[in-house]
Amino acid sequence: MKAPQRPSLVAKREKGIWQRRFWEHLIRDERDYRNHVEYCWGNPVKHGFVERAVDWSYSSIHREIARGMVSPEWGGDLETKQSA
Repeated sequence: MKAPQRPSLVAKREKGIWQRRFWEHLIRDERDYRNHVEYCWGNPVKHGFVERAVDWSYSSIHREIARGMVSPEWGGDLETKQSA
């Protein structure tokens, strides 16, 4: 049985797989890559799923900590962004 689609998706001939605001981004350099990685690390914190990035068990930050590339206390600048 096929799941019903919202009328707005049907009208726009969308399937609901991608977000409407999906955008593609070409990583420009190492700094841009790092910014995107750190954004992913901070997202579970930003959305209130965990208090610290290391508390999110699915995060790639654990691999970087094991390699000695990132401190276990990494917090990015989340405090600055949230209070602004």
